[in-house]
Amino acid sequence: MSHLQTDDALLKRVRRIAGQVTAIERALISEKDCATTLHLAAATRGAMTGLMDAIIESHVREHVARPDLSDDDRAAGAEQLIAAIRRYSK
Repeated sequence: MSHLQTDDALLKRVRRIAGQVTAIERALISEKDCATTLHLAAATRGAMTGLMDAIIESHVREHVARPDLSDDDRAAGAEQLIAAIRRYSK
C-alpha cells in the first residue's frame, strides 16, 4: 500500500491518536475519574474508526475500483479488504 505512505492527513490522524492514547495513559496514572477516562477512550476509539474508514476507502479506490486493474488484481484487493474487515470487526 505504498500510496498511503505519502498521505500526510493519515499521518496527522495517527499522531493525534497517539496523543489520545498518551492522554488515556496519563489519566490512568494520575487516577482520573472513570467518566473522564471513558470519554478519552471513546474519543480514541472514534479516531481509530475514522482512520480505518480512511484506509478502507483508499484501499477500495486503489485496489478494487481503479479502472486499469485486472480482474485478478481486483479480486485480490477485495479479498484483502474482506479479511481486514473481518479482523477489525472481532
